[in-house]
Amino acid sequence: MSGNIDLLSSTLAAARAEDRAALIAYLPAGFPTVDGGIEAVKAVVAGGADIVEVGLPHSDPVLDGPVIQTADDIALRGGVRIADVMRTVREAHEATGVPILVMTYWNPIDRYGVERFTAELAAAGGAGCILPDLPVQESALWREHADKHGLATVFVVAPSSRDARLATITAAGSGFVYAASLMGVTGTRASVGAQAQELVGRTRATTDLPVCVGLGVSDAVQAAEVAGFADGVIVGSAFVKSMLDAPDEAAGLAAVRSLAGELAEGVRKR
Repeated sequence: MSGNIDLLSSTLAAARAEDRAALIAYLPAGFPTVDGGIEAVKAVVAGGADIVEVGLPHSDPVLDGPVIQTADDIALRGGVRIADVMRTVREAHEATGVPILVMTYWNPIDRYGVERFTAELAAAGGAGCILPDLPVQESALWREHADKHGLATVFVVAPSSRDARLATITAAGSGFVYAASLMGVTGTRASVGAQAQELVGRTRATTDLPVCVGLGVSDAVQAAEVAGFADGVIVGSAFVKSMLDAPDEAAGLAAVRSLAGELAEGVRKR
């Protein structure tokens, strides 16, 4: 069963055929509300996002900076559950037709049950999962069920990853490789630069999978810079901050749509 991993792969290939990077947007489920989060996904796609990562809010998001932590807190106080994450994926995918992945820490999946989670995500039309804290050597059970349901398993590599480690990670992953542009937590940065470019080069030496860069991109200039050397540009905190800073939900949706439009232009200027 190939599932929506095929849609993910074909979307990345289509961007490459246009000689550009794909724009990948991250938004947490349940923020500002479950319905509002679904509308936010629709808004970033309307603005020009090719692929969307839906975050599963977690009470201890060790890799996330203050902006995403704030949004996660709002979602968790609102009572968001895994069922709401699945609903977000389903309704957003049905409305937009773009590939939608879930980005989540391992603990919620482990508690929920791997078979149940993968089956429900596939049924919702999800393209796969990004698992930033699941060690490859402990991922066999996940990958077995993900493969069965046609879901991509996206692992995260970092500038600290040695070449042999990169090869192990990329051999186990599918869909694309998530290259963290620098060490540390998520958030917008003044520069994403040379470290990320070197990591993409080292990662590409180990795999034919597309390599997409996240952590720090916040505007069209940075998006264009990263698009010059990566297959995809991942933007999260900048979208979340646009929602947080807006006076109301309607203004927030307009802001993320506008930002997506600017970033979509940026990835076309590689």
